Amino acid sequence: MARPPAATLPTDHAPARRSFTPRAAAGVALAALLMLALTVAVLRMVERTAHREATAAVTQRALTAAQFNVATLRRDLEKHRALPFVLAQDPDVKTALATADPQRLAALNGKLEALAAGTGASVIYAVDRRGLTVASSNWRGPDSFVGENYAFRPYYQGAMAGGAAEHFALGTISRRPGLYLSHRLDDAGGQPLGVVVVKVEFPGLEEDWAHLAEPVFVTNSDGVVLLTSEPGWRFRSMVPLGEAAAEQLRRSLQFGDGTFAPLPIRPFSAATGGAPARKPPASGEEVRADVPGHPAGDSYLHVALPVPSTHWTFHLLAPSRDERTGIAARMQAQALVVLLLAYIAIASAIYVRRRLRRHNAQQAAIRAELTARVQARTAELQAANDQLRAEMEERRQAELRLHAAQEELVQANKLTFLGQIAAGVAHEINQPVAAIRSYADNAGSYLERGEADGARSSLARIGALTERIGAITGQLRAFARKGSGAREPTPVDDAIEGALLLLGPRLRTQPVALVRSGDKGLRVQAERLRLEQVLVNLLQNALDAVAGRDDARIDIATHADHADGANGGDDARVRIEIADNGPGIAPEIAERLFTPFSTSKPEGMGLGLVISRDIVAEFGGTLDTRPRSGGNGGSGSGAIFTITLNSAP
Repeated sequence: MARPPAATLPTDHAPARRSFTPRAAAGVALAALLMLALTVAVLRMVERTAHREATAAVTQRALTAAQFNVATLRRDLEKHRALPFVLAQDPDVKTALATADPQRLAALNGKLEALAAGTGASVIYAVDRRGLTVASSNWRGPDSFVGENYAFRPYYQGAMAGGAAEHFALGTISRRPGLYLSHRLDDAGGQPLGVVVVKVEFPGLEEDWAHLAEPVFVTNSDGVVLLTSEPGWRFRSMVPLGEAAAEQLRRSLQFGDGTFAPLPIRPFSAATGGAPARKPPASGEEVRADVPGHPAGDSYLHVALPVPSTHWTFHLLAPSRDERTGIAARMQAQALVVLLLAYIAIASAIYVRRRLRRHNAQQAAIRAELTARVQARTAELQAANDQLRAEMEERRQAELRLHAAQEELVQANKLTFLGQIAAGVAHEINQPVAAIRSYADNAGSYLERGEADGARSSLARIGALTERIGAITGQLRAFARKGSGAREPTPVDDAIEGALLLLGPRLRTQPVALVRSGDKGLRVQAERLRLEQVLVNLLQNALDAVAGRDDARIDIATHADHADGANGGDDARVRIEIADNGPGIAPEIAERLFTPFSTSKPEGMGLGLVISRDIVAEFGGTLDTRPRSGGNGGSGSGAIFTITLNSAP
């Protein structure tokens, strides 16, 4: 609308000019103070919220990293724990300790040297009943343990008293820290012959930790640092130790001449350079620490997890300052934008209201002019509002695209998982389908010869196998739902017979000597159908391994292993061993034998052993393999697969 010329307005209706009065100035000042106070309050509230969000995010990442590293440490420990027990049963070790024959001891030196090189153990040595080392894997080196007396060591005393012991200490000769695993050897009369000791060091693990962004370390029950990514923290303590406790540790020589100085970790409320904490920080607590390569007194989130099967605790210090600063800056920026928009809207509303109030008091002509100005201002505000809506719509579209990308990623993960399940189903069904084909051929042959009973028998077996296929797919569907079948007492002999029945056509067409031995009538905690699947898989692999051999042989042995005073209880175990005299497993295949899609067969899928190990693990057991040395089945070296399960009454 065109604005009327100013000359047409009546002079007696001209609006009076208002000066900026002290009252108006006071109102503006009060409004500015209120806005400033509101802004400060909102920013502080946002900062606290950002602190909580950053703490939660860092805690989640730190817990995930800590759980992974604890699992890695536990895997290294469990890998070496069985070695002392196995050596304690070795007749060569017992004979050498019992006779002290120099030739046997010399042979034992070489055996321990080869075993240490093969297992990655630092040192393996045998100590007689007096504590004197008579054989050692490092017998060639200048730091040989042969001739050293370790009767004062707790791992020797603990093994002689209780049969087995573990002790982390600094080597008296090598001056390198490590975990000593010991086991006592007894003669036929139950009298102790000595102790076999395996020392495990962790240089590779600590080197991997040194590349992590977060400082990590492991402490014992006294709070002394045993393993760490920071070399300067070794043998320091979580909190200051009393002089008596420190002196006792120094006299024990467990940690050499360690000073047990407290770690540079303080409560978050303490100032930089303040005194260490008097008690260990709780897991999830924020602390300040002086970490080499990081700002002094920087803030960290402390996460602590126990290491299963030990008295150790794994600690991780996750930096939290950058995360907190980044989240706080982002949220405060968003809050400032919202506040600015709110202030603009409020100021605009006040301004419009004041203009409208003056418009109502002015003459009609002036009201018309001011109305035009309000309309112009409204148009400007509308344009600004439209621009804001456009920006909001653009942000919403960006969020939709992000959500769509996340959905596509989730769908890709689902498809990958379903592909693996489909491959597993195809692999598990392949065996009964092959058996159905063989029985169908047999039924046809019986019909051609007029042998109706034989044909009915083959068809009945085909029906049973189709039911088995349905059961297999049902079990795999249950596995896809992360479920598991009910475990119950299962006869081992029946499961073996069922597996042999499934492989009957191939056993009749492939010349192979099948030998069964060991204990009969054993029962295990398992599910028969899935146990049969594992046995069929292992027997199928054995048949493939001996194919084409004139002296082909497969041995199936079952043994009951009972712990002291717990026969038939939770400690009783049953071993099922399947051995062949084939060419054995190549070292490069053995390293990744239980890795999905890893196989040496041109037509293989590399899933059978992975699925079998998962099934046995669900039963609470283990599936392992080892080379077959010697044996009774011909010239091949072969391989032995061992299933170990809990015994059932």
